[in-house]
Amino acid sequence: MKVYGVTGWKDAGKTTLIERLVSELTERGYSISTVKHAHHAADVDHPGRDSHRHRHAGAGEVLLSSPTRWALMHELRGAPEPALPELLARLSPADLVLVEGFKREPHPKIECRREAMGKMHHEDDPSVRAIAADGPVKTTLPVFALDDAKGIADFILADLGL
Repeated sequence: MKVYGVTGWKDAGKTTLIERLVSELTERGYSISTVKHAHHAADVDHPGRDSHRHRHAGAGEVLLSSPTRWALMHELRGAPEPALPELLARLSPADLVLVEGFKREPHPKIECRREAMGKMHHEDDPSVRAIAADGPVKTTLPVFALDDAKGIADFILADLGL
């Protein structure tokens, strides 16, 4: 499975860029999946819902199914967070998985940058292949406008040989 990441500091535009890339790449006929890393206790379930009640009663996994989607929630219950390769193994096959976060993993990445932010990740990370920025950046890497989803998609596809 081909994997490409989008990294950067909080509020750098990662989620918006991934959203635009998913749209751009699916319009081109590619099947795309995404993985999003959260640094907090993200919850996709809500108190009072049956699935939430199942999890809080102690279920290790709850699979919720409906006519339009299914979702699997897995409680770690103190176990360590799975590494990215373990999470990727749980996905159905796709042409490309776009990963938001997981900046310390070795997969190739685009770094999002806002001019007002400080140090960039790519200075210490050889897996960063290009920068998506809202202004000029001093680097030897390719630099794209933060909203240039078409150009960034072209770069990712070429970099992965797709």
